[in-house]
Amino acid sequence: MRKPVSSIEHRVSSVAILMQLSAGLALLSVSLGCLAETAAGGTPAPRAAAGAGTALPYCIVDTGQAHCFSDSGQLLKAPKAGEPFFGQDAFYQGAKPSYRDNGDGTISDLNTGLMWQKKPVAGLIDRKLTYPEAQAQVKQCALGGHTDWRLPTVKELYSLIDFNGNCRAQPPVPYLATKFFEFRFGDEAKGERLIDAQYWSSTEYVGQTMRGKATVFGVNFADGRIKGYPRDIGRQGRPTTHFVRLVRGNPDYGKNRFVDNKDGTVSDLATGLMWAKADSGKGLNWEEALAYCVNLKLAGHDDWRLPNAKELQSIVDYTRAPDAQDQARRGPAIDPVFTMTSDESWFWTSTTHLEGPGRGQGSAGVYIAFCRATGFGGTMAPARPAPGPAGQRPLMNVHGAGAQRSDPKSGDPKSPMWVNGLGPQGDEIRIYNYARAVRNIDPKTVQPVQPDLTPLPPAPLRQPRGPFAPPGGPPPKDGPEP
Repeated sequence: MRKPVSSIEHRVSSVAILMQLSAGLALLSVSLGCLAETAAGGTPAPRAAAGAGTALPYCIVDTGQAHCFSDSGQLLKAPKAGEPFFGQDAFYQGAKPSYRDNGDGTISDLNTGLMWQKKPVAGLIDRKLTYPEAQAQVKQCALGGHTDWRLPTVKELYSLIDFNGNCRAQPPVPYLATKFFEFRFGDEAKGERLIDAQYWSSTEYVGQTMRGKATVFGVNFADGRIKGYPRDIGRQGRPTTHFVRLVRGNPDYGKNRFVDNKDGTVSDLATGLMWAKADSGKGLNWEEALAYCVNLKLAGHDDWRLPNAKELQSIVDYTRAPDAQDQARRGPAIDPVFTMTSDESWFWTSTTHLEGPGRGQGSAGVYIAFCRATGFGGTMAPARPAPGPAGQRPLMNVHGAGAQRSDPKSGDPKSPMWVNGLGPQGDEIRIYNYARAVRNIDPKTVQPVQPDLTPLPPAPLRQPRGPFAPPGGPPPKDGPEP
């Protein structure tokens, strides 16, 4: 368990936040709350303590990651300030996951104000649906006596992810609170891969992937990733089918309220987070990204940090993409209030991906692609382009701007190991990604903690193998998904 450094009550948090918008302007007072209570009709709604104002509409639930890691695996001694790898996810704790089983097939999230189906597709745990079938479920579902169910956005769906997951563990651990939500991995006896536990969202990609395929984002709770999936025809030329878990309540979840503070920072009044308007200006490995953020002094603040995966994903703008079919929406998948050194950049988070590519368990870090999530082709591609002189295939957009994947935390991206990327889609390995610092507008809403130093059980290393990877055998059945 992580040990608190300071005693702060999180589950009844309602604090007046004073934020200076710019020099000479009045202070803006905002009250934040991150717990929920039952409102009329049984819908969980954000709750604020007595005397508080507006509750937090877009509460970012903690990732749950309590252990700390280097670029090669777990650390059994927590680094101190100024030492390498200080300031990663496990050093900070936000709103703890808090759910309630309503006893009628629904689960209430007491942080986000969202209500979920306990079982996919109203109880059919073994049934996967095409995207049109998923959309049709909205009209058919009356679970718990409610008729306002909807297909979740990718931000709503991602609120459930728990980064204690690891499908390489024995037994595999899903990225979901299975104490409350029913879940199954892919059924290998039926020809599925272990990781075939993708869930549809309602967020359609504004561009296209795999050289022309209409694409919908989804979250994989088996391997802890967001990817754009072909909407219609997927693997082996068959219709794409995924699980469905409907949601209701809190229509404001996932909607940002950005304010440019005119001092190099941008505040999101929906999440209670303040962001650096500019990025790191150059690509960094994971250790360097952590150090860049914790050492940043900006706008009179010195409590900056590298955001965790759920915090960084909260500022993705899924209405924008560099390859958007609507030219007015072309650009990085982020609000133009932020500046970007490169329109084709990926950004590190402070969260470790236990099963990502690298030298061992915990040697990969989670990143968000604010540009095209590229790869060197794969089994989903309509046609495979001829390899170049060095045997490397041309890059293409395989998962869409707004995807969440992972990279080795250090190393040489030009290594022969990564010449054709990772897995069936040949996910490009960059290693040197950008960083954008974050802090809480009210520092009391995040709790500094000491990481859990209990050794994790060993798990098999994810090998960089795929259809176009160096020789060494076929890709594992639970290898990186399309």
